[in-house]
Amino acid sequence: MAGETRWRELGDFLRARRAELTPEDLGLVASGQTRRVPGLRREEVAHATSISTEYYARLEQGRLPASAPVLDDLARVLRLTPDQRVYLAGLSGRPLTGARPAFREALDVPVQRMLDNLVGTPAFVMGPRTEIVGWNDLGAALITDFAAIPERERYFIRLLFTDPAMRLLYADWLSVVDLAIAQLRMDSATDPEDEQLREIVRELSALDPDFHELWNGQEVAARGSGTKILRHPVVGELALDWGALTDGAGHTIIVWTSEPGSVTHDRVLRLAEIAEEG
Repeated sequence: MAGETRWRELGDFLRARRAELTPEDLGLVASGQTRRVPGLRREEVAHATSISTEYYARLEQGRLPASAPVLDDLARVLRLTPDQRVYLAGLSGRPLTGARPAFREALDVPVQRMLDNLVGTPAFVMGPRTEIVGWNDLGAALITDFAAIPERERYFIRLLFTDPAMRLLYADWLSVVDLAIAQLRMDSATDPEDEQLREIVRELSALDPDFHELWNGQEVAARGSGTKILRHPVVGELALDWGALTDGAGHTIIVWTSEPGSVTHDRVLRLAEIAEEG
């Protein structure tokens, strides 16, 4: 029953997108005859997609599943936006070209404002390759001075392996990098041909045998939440809970919190004061 619902929804979605287009959108010459309903005819979509009209009709009726290549062609013909491709991929359970949410490197103003308003909560923002694209003052005070790192080198996974201070900061550095690599591999499944990610993997594999071994271990993990022990050089040991949030633009927001009234909480507040003093 769940599968039937999925394909009915997909059929309804295709029908709605078909109704939004005109013959001119496909380069067809208008016949001059008035159409009973707006949009393209089924046979026009089927012809442009190189499938039979009967097959396409059954897709819209939710009577059969479609292969990824057919859905890719339909997405092209129906001029689906990146968001619509993501939705189509989710409905079909098929990997589609361009179905990864579009990544915008720059943070939206409300997201950066939210970070800045978290004056007592360290936070930073990563892209799909762990590129650091945003942070608040307390996040930088906790982890590292992100602004001082050249943008081309400002990848969290890279910092874990190339910055000696990061090895000292995390009490259990090996488990941290193990999880970070597993999460990166999980994220890479949405775009395994990403050349920028491949370059990062090649670079770190050449630099550090630990990375090479862990990456080739093929472990995967979703970003969720957990606890890490940090040995901060200014305020001492911190037991921080972390959580991962997404903003729909390809960003993952990492926030660090602690129990109010705890030693860690008091130390983080002290770190915030130090960061504010500059």
